[in-house]
Amino acid sequence: MDLQTIWFLLVAVLFSGYFVLEGFDFGVGMILPWLKKEQRTAAIKTIGPVWDGNEVWLITAGGALFAAFPEWYATMFSGFYLPLFLILLGLILRGVGLEWRSKVETQTWRDRCDIGIIIGSWLAAILWGVAFGNIVRGVAIDANRQIESGFDGFIALLNPFGLLGGVTFVLVFLIHGLLFLGLKAEEPLRGVAHGFAKKLIVPTILVAAAFLIWTQLAYGRTLTWLPLGLLVLCALAATLTLFKSRDGWAFACWASVIILCSAQLFGSLFPNLMPTTLADGVTLDIYNSSGSHYTLRVMSWAAFILTPLVLLYQGWTYWVFRKRVSV
Repeated sequence: MDLQTIWFLLVAVLFSGYFVLEGFDFGVGMILPWLKKEQRTAAIKTIGPVWDGNEVWLITAGGALFAAFPEWYATMFSGFYLPLFLILLGLILRGVGLEWRSKVETQTWRDRCDIGIIIGSWLAAILWGVAFGNIVRGVAIDANRQIESGFDGFIALLNPFGLLGGVTFVLVFLIHGLLFLGLKAEEPLRGVAHGFAKKLIVPTILVAAAFLIWTQLAYGRTLTWLPLGLLVLCALAATLTLFKSRDGWAFACWASVIILCSAQLFGSLFPNLMPTTLADGVTLDIYNSSGSHYTLRVMSWAAFILTPLVLLYQGWTYWVFRKRVSV
């Protein structure tokens, strides 16, 4: 296995970790409009100690892209400028709402911060789905490795496959957040989360199945049938354990669903990074877009030394804040 393949796998792991950890943050933010005022505060307290640490996975993934695959980074960030800018705007709104919500003790202030959290969570979730759907589908990369940016380029991303990816990400993250609330909140918020999750989990599985089967049939390969099959089993297990009120198992099974979904998307890409839809265009792959061998080797040693320390610290953080939150 060469260094380019190793770093493709590491990038996939980083984005998978980001979607698992930040996914329930998004889900909690998206469900706020349907919670009572005191329940909103309790829901936000469940993610308060960990949300900013979860976003570090995105920063690390972006840094890995920049160093390991600079051509991919440059093409994607220039061509996807508007959607990535909107994602960043959503993350800023959400972060400001989460951090400043408790700074002023008035309900009006809290309501305004909640609006920022809600908008940021919904916006980021749907745009991540649209972005990854189009990365797998392919975009119009020309011979100069450029993608049309601006408003017209953004509209081109809103194709049926990309939009279905956006809806899938929203629903999957929403269930993830509800299961996290079921795991971390006491009654009555736990019961409210269970009620919403039981109503939404079957429609979510159907929408996700449509997106992933489309992905498999159009862009997948023989090997990616494996994560798709395991994903079905994990989704069924999450549904069963949810209805049996086994919060830990339900959350773990749904986290596995997200990991396997990411595995199918990245597995469908490999060894490409961004396929082109133009006959005279250039498809970016792990070899024509990678950094130098020396860069990849130095990064590999740094990742080998630092990654276990980061995982231990983040695991310790979750252990410290492991107790349930009351309303």
